[in-house]
Amino acid sequence: MAHDSSANRPLLTARKLKKKVLGPGGVLSILESVDIELIPGEATAILGASGSGKSTLLGLLAGLDKATGGEVVLFDQSLSALDEDGRAALRVGRVGFVFQSFQLLPGMSALENVMLPLELIADPDPRAKAQTALNLVKLSARLHHYPRQLSSGEQQRVAIARAFATRPRLMFADEPTGSLDQLTSRHISNLLFELCENSGAALLLVTHDNRLADRCDRRLLLENGRLTVAA
Repeated sequence: MAHDSSANRPLLTARKLKKKVLGPGGVLSILESVDIELIPGEATAILGASGSGKSTLLGLLAGLDKATGGEVVLFDQSLSALDEDGRAALRVGRVGFVFQSFQLLPGMSALENVMLPLELIADPDPRAKAQTALNLVKLSARLHHYPRQLSSGEQQRVAIARAFATRPRLMFADEPTGSLDQLTSRHISNLLFELCENSGAALLLVTHDNRLADRCDRRLLLENGRLTVAA
């Protein structure tokens, strides 16, 4: 993905990030000392075996979970200085999420699911912007369908439309194609990169898929609690 070199101030910086949890056998160290920066317009892939802590790292960087040590600075704000409401307020309208499990609200139509983040930022025209976002993912014929009436690929496209509806500056994607067939997976990944490139957003992608990672500007490997440049 090409990016504007003049706009290379990091949107997110993490330093010496640590995460420990209490397990049956005592304290388990998931992340040892992780450093990462995310730059506008740049796509970064994090690879690693199942259980290596990739989703945990994503949660810490997004402020969905709290680190045991180290610091995350998001949009020039230290996440450790904010409570849960403060972290949520910092993300609204500026951070998008695409999860493997879609996380659509079952009682809402595709259109209503995509309108939700726009309504949270009091957008004056959430319906029109949600329709535009669903048009971009080629779902204009499915606006009033509920998640249960959509295929996995269609649900993932709704999730992508929802993530991009507010034109976020930073996009987190956790195994976005993990549960999709090869053809749908290719379409979804094309869409993700295209939307990020067009908006100049930074993309952080957690994936097992080397082909997806190869499309990113940087490939990082999470192993033994540390991030290194992937071979």
